Amino acid sequence: MTDAAVSSRRSRGGGGAARRAERTAPRIEAARFITRNVPNFEVLNEEALEIIEANAETVLEEIGVNFVDNPAALARWREAGATVDGERVHIPRGLARKLCATAPATFTQHARNAERNVEIGGKNLVLAPVYGPPFVRDISGGRRYAKIEDFRNFVKLGYMSKWLHHSGGTVCEPTDIAVNKRHLDMLYAHMTLSDKPFMGSVTEPSRAADSVKMAGILFGEDFVQDNTVMTSLININSPLTFDSVMMGALEVYAAANQACIISPFIVGGAMAPVTVAGTLTQVLAEVLAGVAYSQLVRPGAPVIFGAFVTSIDMNSGAPTFGTPEASLITYGAGQLARRLGLPYRSAGSFCGSKLPDAQAAYETANSLNMGLLSGVNFMLHACGWLEGGLVSSYEKFVMDADQLGVLHGLAKGVSVDENAQAMDAIREVGPGGHYLGCAHTQANFKDAFWRSNLLDYKPFETWDEEGARDTMTLAAEKVRRTLGEYVQPPIDPGIDEALRDFIKMRKDSEPDSFL
Repeated sequence: MTDAAVSSRRSRGGGGAARRAERTAPRIEAARFITRNVPNFEVLNEEALEIIEANAETVLEEIGVNFVDNPAALARWREAGATVDGERVHIPRGLARKLCATAPATFTQHARNAERNVEIGGKNLVLAPVYGPPFVRDISGGRRYAKIEDFRNFVKLGYMSKWLHHSGGTVCEPTDIAVNKRHLDMLYAHMTLSDKPFMGSVTEPSRAADSVKMAGILFGEDFVQDNTVMTSLININSPLTFDSVMMGALEVYAAANQACIISPFIVGGAMAPVTVAGTLTQVLAEVLAGVAYSQLVRPGAPVIFGAFVTSIDMNSGAPTFGTPEASLITYGAGQLARRLGLPYRSAGSFCGSKLPDAQAAYETANSLNMGLLSGVNFMLHACGWLEGGLVSSYEKFVMDADQLGVLHGLAKGVSVDENAQAMDAIREVGPGGHYLGCAHTQANFKDAFWRSNLLDYKPFETWDEEGARDTMTLAAEKVRRTLGEYVQPPIDPGIDEALRDFIKMRKDSEPDSFL
């Protein structure tokens, strides 16, 4: 499709119809991204930070990192001053850190609804849903392979959630669509079923290019050239290996000024040392190399310091979540990211449980609260994660999304303005009274306390009469009700037609592949 054809499609149907639809559409309540008014929790002192930073530089210089099947990357590194031995790149001490200095400390990711724009970095926290599971689970259908209808449902649930700021990326893997074409349907769902920010495809460089092209149709190519409209996940094959698929996607996005999360994928004891300090050393070395490479592609390209770290059950080999070791690594990585002046991605609703049960709740609560206090700026997997990331759970999605409201409440910190001091209330009530009817309570009760839209606080008798429903049952009802209330946000008909035409053209251009 030519640029002229895209422009024609964008204007066809006119913006007036979309604006009229927008004025009449039901308004979906959405909280602004979190800005913390609480301090970060820091576990490393200055000596520890300096040791880890020095050791990471030693790793890059003496051990090096592999850039596999990517001659262009090797040429870039050689020109920048690194030593290249085969596919091994040895980065002189200080070079990676110097290159990282051109990456922005904060950036705006634009949504097609400007009210949903997010600021990534600084004291901000942006919450995005689960990413990547091939399976889904719900109370009625059990565990099964995900399909595109499941994907669309999760996008709708994310759009309808007050506390989620971001539509995410691969909220589940739609296995009923060809591997080489499903990214088109997933992007179209994010672009049309939600008006929150979204992520691009990274499973092959040409799919990243498709993502940029579709974003150009949605936002306008000139806008995309000058603004960040996608954030995408670039995983490092820990230990110390950068494959051509992920680096190829990074090259596409960085060249287009679109943001990448440079994220080691570490199970401690398997892909990194068993110690906290050793793992932090490897995480920092990998991130330094990845971020530096993005800046070789385009200085100033937005990037995020990523750290996906979990520990391992040494008896079974299975990953474990919500553990103290993973928390310490996440806290420490936050300190390292801030010293680099980069936005930070980590944490999520992590758990190893097979069901949204007590294990899932404990592990998830540990992971979410740790993420808030560690200074995370972009939290992928904030809701819906189950079974170590193999499953996107409908019920857990709404359970987690409800609890994200707690993070918003905690992040506010403690106000001490005149109203918060409540001295008028204390004087009015005096000794032996109660505050239920006083003027201060009447003026503040509607928004004084965070309220769950899911959990049950009714008296036992009422709860019993209503069927003694557990949280999973309540969550299933919440899913059903939310999907029933969903109303698609309006989109310009010309843009929608242009997107569908592009998808058809790309799908017709090659045969289906399920490999």
